[in-house]
Amino acid sequence: METQEIRKGGAFLLEAIPPREIFTPEDFTEEHKMIIDTTERFVKNEVVPHMEKLEHKDFELTRQLMLKAGELGLLGADIEEKYGGAELNTVAHSLILEHSTGSGSFGITMSCHTGIGCMPLVFFGNKAQKEKYLPFLASGEKIGAYALTEPSAGTDALSIQTTAYLSPDGKYYTLNGAKQFITNGGFADIIFTYAKIDGDKMTAFILEKEFEGVSTGVEEKKMGIRGSSTCSIFLDNAKVPVENLLFEAGKGHLVAFNILDLGRFALGPGCVGMAKLALDSSVKYAKERVQFGKPICQFGLIKHKLAEMATRTYMAESMVYRTAGLMDEILATVDKAADDAGRQNAKCIAQYAIESSIVKVYCSEMIAYVADEAVQTYGGYGFVEDYPVERIYRDCRIFRLFEGTNEINRLIILGFLMRKALKDEIPFFSTAAKLTDELPTMEPICPGEDDGALAYEQKLVERAKKVFLFLSNGAAQKYGMALDEQQEVLGLMADTASEIYAMESGLLRALKAIESSGEQESRTKIEMVRLYVSDAMATIGNYARQILAATETGDALDRQLSAVRKALQFTPANGMQLRRSIADRLIEVERYIC
Repeated sequence: METQEIRKGGAFLLEAIPPREIFTPEDFTEEHKMIIDTTERFVKNEVVPHMEKLEHKDFELTRQLMLKAGELGLLGADIEEKYGGAELNTVAHSLILEHSTGSGSFGITMSCHTGIGCMPLVFFGNKAQKEKYLPFLASGEKIGAYALTEPSAGTDALSIQTTAYLSPDGKYYTLNGAKQFITNGGFADIIFTYAKIDGDKMTAFILEKEFEGVSTGVEEKKMGIRGSSTCSIFLDNAKVPVENLLFEAGKGHLVAFNILDLGRFALGPGCVGMAKLALDSSVKYAKERVQFGKPICQFGLIKHKLAEMATRTYMAESMVYRTAGLMDEILATVDKAADDAGRQNAKCIAQYAIESSIVKVYCSEMIAYVADEAVQTYGGYGFVEDYPVERIYRDCRIFRLFEGTNEINRLIILGFLMRKALKDEIPFFSTAAKLTDELPTMEPICPGEDDGALAYEQKLVERAKKVFLFLSNGAAQKYGMALDEQQEVLGLMADTASEIYAMESGLLRALKAIESSGEQESRTKIEMVRLYVSDAMATIGNYARQILAATETGDALDRQLSAVRKALQFTPANGMQLRRSIADRLIEVERYIC
């Protein structure tokens, strides 16, 4: 993808984005396709034959497979070549995450290791630390984990109770505390954790499991991802050498929150991969299952399910790789040899915290919907362990809890947006203020006879952005600094922003495909976008009414409801016809297609 001006995080709500600027799956290079092939062959040949053992916590086998993954270069996509990695980029890492989901719980082990179990060191480690640990993490000889959550500090990460005190001789820190729900905790060799030096300066540390005072608890008995390790880690006067302090004393929150942003984004590709597996399995089953004398895939309500599953997967896939492209562009500006490389990385990662949280929320709820509909398509068989959708249904539930619950991520979306606005990083308030007078004069958008493919949908997405800005400005004016206490309003606003990002990501991808391949080749994308935008506009209208009802009363409420109703009035697409067309194409090829 050619170099573009780097856009600010959250700016998509204010600007019209040219389709050529975004990265899409159609832009995958030959190298990307090789990564997909390597990952899928590894999963099929090395992992799937042992799934039953892995699901029953055969951790010795897990370690053996991690070594094989390391040999294939699947564990070092983001690690520099001089430390044994492939030094690729976010897109490449996303492909590995997406296409390893067929390995079930082992995919969680891998994604934790390559993401939050390595990235603190990749982005914030010094040269000596990287030389000591990264080659072993890239090869799979050492397994990484991330230990932030505590029994009394989950979402509220800054309230951790673990303490660190420097020894009298200045050679090591003594850590005391407990970490909970640590993925890979039972067999991790290297653990990135957090403690407060002298009880108040939050700081990141690199632990080795062999350090004195480090121990692990029993394995948690989980609803899903049963083959992964999840346990507590106890620090009882754990001795950590001073050279294992990561980044800067008192700056651990920068490491923690930026790595969480990366972790949130990284859930997206995994959700997309899992959704494709669920959809592919459902399509094949629906073709084989005969009821009332014909395959159930021929029934309208089953076609409805398949088309919805595919359309939501397409939107999620589009936003994931759009966001990966944004991250790659900004991270490419970092001077890795600079003394302040860690701070540069932190600044770059934080730029797309809004988009990362949107990806996390949207994709985790997308796979929840897809998995549920997959079970429903299977009927009673979907409730039986012998069939793949039963495990997918259980396994995907954790994604709405991982890396901060979806509730806290909804607050983050609006919180970071308001923070950028107050710092004038994006012209949010000035743009929104103009709409106070403009929106009541807006007329409904009607499709024109001369509109090109998706021109109407483009207008609808731009109108949705204006309504969002209008609502946000009204809420900010109403509540001022107390807005963060209105969590229900913030949640609705976050959901509106997420719908806009989803609509626009799918739309821009389709428009880019039309430019390169023509309308006929892009027909399924066009139909999915028309279907989704039509439904999303109706959803946004419902959110808008709820937000206005919470922020206005009397005549002011009536006026604003009337203005927003008119601004959001549109001609809906024929969803029944579009779903049937999309489903027929899926049924023909027996897999996800767009």
